[in-house]
Amino acid sequence: MVERAMRRINHSIGNGMNVDEMTKFRAQSYCPELMGEASISDLYNRTPVRNMVESLLGENQVRPVHDGQIAIRFPSLQDPPGAPSPHLDGMYSPHNGVPEGTISNFSMLVGVLLSPVRVPNAGNFTVWPGTHRLYEQYFREHGPESLLNGMPPLELPQPLQTTGEPGDVFLVHYQLAHSVAPNVSPFPRYAIFFRISHIEHGLDWRAPMTDIWLHWPGVK
Repeated sequence: MVERAMRRINHSIGNGMNVDEMTKFRAQSYCPELMGEASISDLYNRTPVRNMVESLLGENQVRPVHDGQIAIRFPSLQDPPGAPSPHLDGMYSPHNGVPEGTISNFSMLVGVLLSPVRVPNAGNFTVWPGTHRLYEQYFREHGPESLLNGMPPLELPQPLQTTGEPGDVFLVHYQLAHSVAPNVSPFPRYAIFFRISHIEHGLDWRAPMTDIWLHWPGVK
């Protein structure tokens, strides 16, 4: 399945990309015409990933997944590379498609590597361990709407640049600060990201931000 997805993505890239859309592609997805294709969604729906997610969020308690973000990190010529900057998904920016004045949070971020990432600063998926708990406490004190003002001004732990092989999967709590490391390797990094929501998430988007395991019965 990894090779099928890579073939479709590289075929799309080979047909050309609109230079004027590159900022949008970086913020949302490359090859947007492929996001809903089976070559992408099958990486979640027709692999053990779906069962792993349901073991954490509850069997038959997850909204259907129809598409995935195609995330490519092309090599940079910056030397030395800059440091990755932490963020939470679902915060408005001019190019990411999130409506201004809203928080588009969800339950779990699932990442599937399509290319090997074996060394630091190769476009690594980067996390700040334990920050989901730090932000839980912050939002209890300041309210989930405070995220509209930007990332919480907290002292964070050192980031961890993850490594992996094609087909490796990351299951990440929505509220864990994350980013992508610079890529100073010779090769693009390919990954697919799925944003997963518990079926009750839409009842009150604020509740899981102050109770991070609310929709994670497999962790309680």
